[in-house]
Amino acid sequence: MSRSFGGSAARCCALAAQVLGWGPQEFWTATPHELATALRPISGGVQAEGPSREQIGQMMERDRHG
Repeated sequence: MSRSFGGSAARCCALAAQVLGWGPQEFWTATPHELATALRPISGGVQAEGPSREQIGQMMERDRHG
């Protein structure tokens, strides 16, 4: 995962707002799995997995130092 956590989160938040009608509160309280499940119908039924806690931690660490 080469994208920063902040940039990826902003893109996901925008997608959730545009496609699902979610506000920031709904986005930030949803789990990655809940977001993937909500978006599944438009992804052609492809099973998308959210990032693990370890991957999120790594992205956040890169943001702090990058």
